[in-house]
Amino acid sequence: MDIKSLLQNIVDSNASDLHLVAGISPTLRIEGELAPLAGLGVLTPDVISELLKQVLNSEQLERLSVNKEIDFSLSFSEKARFRVNAYTQKGSLAAAFRRIPLEIPTIDSLELPKVTHSFTNLRQGFVLVTGPTGHGKSTTLAAILNEINSNRACHIVTIEDPVEFIFRPVKSIISQREMRNDTHSWQIALRSVLREDPDVVLVGEMRDYETIAAALTVAETGHLVFATLHTNSAAQTIDRIVDVFPEEQQGQVRLQLSNVIEAVFSQRLVPGVTKKRVVAHETMLATTAIKTAIREGKTHQIDSILETSSEAGMNTLERSLADLVKTGRITMEVAQSWSLRPEELTRLVRAV
Repeated sequence: MDIKSLLQNIVDSNASDLHLVAGISPTLRIEGELAPLAGLGVLTPDVISELLKQVLNSEQLERLSVNKEIDFSLSFSEKARFRVNAYTQKGSLAAAFRRIPLEIPTIDSLELPKVTHSFTNLRQGFVLVTGPTGHGKSTTLAAILNEINSNRACHIVTIEDPVEFIFRPVKSIISQREMRNDTHSWQIALRSVLREDPDVVLVGEMRDYETIAAALTVAETGHLVFATLHTNSAAQTIDRIVDVFPEEQQGQVRLQLSNVIEAVFSQRLVPGVTKKRVVAHETMLATTAIKTAIREGKTHQIDSILETSSEAGMNTLERSLADLVKTGRITMEVAQSWSLRPEELTRLVRAV
């Protein structure tokens, strides 16, 4: 067993992930479902260690030994790239390989709502793409950035851990900075980005108070900032940002956020009737009503505003799921399992 043959299995199966964990067979994730690779036997700690030595250099191996985990990107011939997290569990090494397409998909090919095209025309502000891990946030952001790259002459700076999609300059110039290889920390990279003459900045993930505060500052200074958060809804996203700040700063942060926020796009990849996953989404746009709710700390009103603002391009997750049920793309059972408000979903499905 060697790492190249395992990575080839990901490509051949069109899988999204490969898991290497001691005590089980190498396991793929295909359309959201786990599928063990037959005939390869159970992995041992020694086998996993040898497999990882085939893709890690000495400095990375030392970092893995000291920190017990490491994130890195990996190119596999001309067929694929991978984002890899090697980690320790029950005293032995394990790894998760996430496949990154070489070709950046378009907004339309991902079947994202038309309103996401409008994000590419923004000149400044804060756009957040949210949702669970493994549900396409990075791919959505790559499609949005590449549309900017294709249509506008901008300087796009990405700060990632690790670099995922590789952009080829079209009309824009693109600087892709990877944690540790190109910068020592998110905070340092975000402080220095203002000296790099950016038009558009991508923050791969807002992890803590310092990163969120720095990203807000970049947006406040007239730049267009895209970022991700692991939250389930627009209202939860706003609350998460505000809550990381000390209580005495939260009023000022709500004001800052209300001034710069342009959109929150929350997405899920849900199992379709054909077994292929489809996108369900919630879209919040920064209308006057939304900005007022954020500024006044009334995030509980956001869901109601989304429900009554479909003409403006907004959408709730329940309406998106209901539309997928009505068009026969997902079952009602799947929609119920992913809904945040099942009663509202049932009402929308039954409505003519």
